[in-house]
Amino acid sequence: MTLISNIRTYGRLIKFSHTVFALPFALAALLLANMKHPVSFGTIVLIIIAMASARSAAMGFNRLADYRYDRINPRTVNRPHVTGQVDLFSVLLFILFSSFVFVGAAALLGHTCFVLSLPVLAILLLYSFTKRFTTLCHLALGFAIGLAPAAVWVAVRGSLDWKILLLSCALMTYIAGFDILYACQDIEFDREHNLFSLPACWGVSRALLFSTVLHVFTLVFLFLVYFAFHLGWIYLLFLLAISILIFTEHKLVRPDCLDRVNIAFLHVNSAISILLFLGILAGR
Repeated sequence: MTLISNIRTYGRLIKFSHTVFALPFALAALLLANMKHPVSFGTIVLIIIAMASARSAAMGFNRLADYRYDRINPRTVNRPHVTGQVDLFSVLLFILFSSFVFVGAAALLGHTCFVLSLPVLAILLLYSFTKRFTTLCHLALGFAIGLAPAAVWVAVRGSLDWKILLLSCALMTYIAGFDILYACQDIEFDREHNLFSLPACWGVSRALLFSTVLHVFTLVFLFLVYFAFHLGWIYLLFLLAISILIFTEHKLVRPDCLDRVNIAFLHVNSAISILLFLGILAGR
């Protein structure tokens, strides 16, 4: 029971359930790469391990970097590293272990992946500081997570192709857009502590408009994926469903109604990611 309890605690620490937002994009890239380059089961396992460990390292580092804010923000005071369920030294060990697993998995995927793993890890970790000095922090997060499809492509093919960058750009704008929605919850806290989230600096209305623009670009990039990879017409039906969900998400979160952010963030975004994977699977 102690082991299970610890796993649950660390899962809450890094919000492991949120992996569903980006992992389907990475698996979608795997499907696209597999169209002309068969992927072995071992490669698939290593890619999933690399994805999970990289995200774990990034989220653990974020908890460490934001500790002084998390312990005074009403929304985050119940996180395990704040309540003492996980001490800060254990968080540091968790980051080091996750980073080691990520770099190790990358090395097993090939020399190119190993060489690129260190700068990628640096980008994932250093994102945590961007909210301290720039309103581009949401785009920085999107860029960091948006590397996933391109990284998967390199792991499978050994080199980069411009076509997969369309999926990376879709993920970048998708993540950045809903991160802006999520940041609306902390607008007063961010202003009080001089943090540069877009809602705090621009106001909720303008931030939501920018989020909408980003998600329009997401749909454009996903539409271009259809042509770049010659997907079947059924992919367009899934893309239509994704468009409806994004529209619903932006109807749920309005300047005068921010209490439904978590519904949009957790449920709608999870469905969007899974639909994209299924759409590419069916479209192939």
